[in-house]
Amino acid sequence: MTAAERTMPNWVQAFLEAQAAELDAATNTQLAYARDLSIFADWLTPKGLHFATLTQDDVEGFLIASEAEGLSPATRARRLSAIKQLFRFAFEEGWRDDNPAIQIKGPGKSKALPKILSEEEVASLLRAARAPGKGAARDTCLMELLYATGMRVTELVTLPLSAVRGDPQMLLIRGKGGKERMVPLSPPARAAMADYLAIRDEEEDAARQAGKRASIYLFASRGKSGHLTRQRFFTLIKSIALRANVDPAKVTPHTLRHAFATHLLAHGADLRAIQTMLGHADVATTEIYTHVLDERLTDLVMQHHPLAKADRTS
Repeated sequence: MTAAERTMPNWVQAFLEAQAAELDAATNTQLAYARDLSIFADWLTPKGLHFATLTQDDVEGFLIASEAEGLSPATRARRLSAIKQLFRFAFEEGWRDDNPAIQIKGPGKSKALPKILSEEEVASLLRAARAPGKGAARDTCLMELLYATGMRVTELVTLPLSAVRGDPQMLLIRGKGGKERMVPLSPPARAAMADYLAIRDEEEDAARQAGKRASIYLFASRGKSGHLTRQRFFTLIKSIALRANVDPAKVTPHTLRHAFATHLLAHGADLRAIQTMLGHADVATTEIYTHVLDERLTDLVMQHHPLAKADRTS
């Protein structure tokens, strides 16, 4: 079968299988590639175009159309990255003798700084999670672990039960691309984990006695995945924010990750150590938090320094 005879969905499937097998690409990365490349294929089909024969102009036309839709620079850059990866794979497989996207430059990255939560706001969130009620032990464990480790939400909800047995002082986290890293646990996080484990073990024993299959995950769920989903945790954290009187628009699993890094940096932690704990491949990614601190310090000076007041007298 020639490259042109293969359907575009077949191209995408072969590419995704190679990514999974050769690069151990994370599930979320594969899903993003599949979504973006399917959108690209759907745009090409009515125009009678195919991955095997399209040109650089066609790729640029798709990106222009994406911009016209009002999509953010980040989304357009992600789509271009997926297209470049697809055609690099096609070139290596001999399906094409060129990469029509290789010379296309993506939109500039946004300079927007990440939203952050103050230490007082995080303390309020943790208090709200600990408030007596159904699921309080689990919610407290989720929040304490997230703030103590800076884990990505997927890393948190898929945390294996085996990783937390024995009251560990360090947590082994499996991150993007299967890369592993060790992150220390704070005493409050270890205490919350112990409290939740006691309840979880009782629930697991009851499930076994009822003939139900045990979950390998710390945050077990009876759903198809076997663990708490990202979407469910997102809903939970918004509910906790409401109870804590913290603006829910500011509170996401990722802003807790930002808070972990920013608060460590503010208290003198080494940037390289934070990079390791966050699982960033490049320290330049971690350096965004130094800019966050610079902006906050500037705001403090402008708000509170007497010489910064517009109505000061000479």
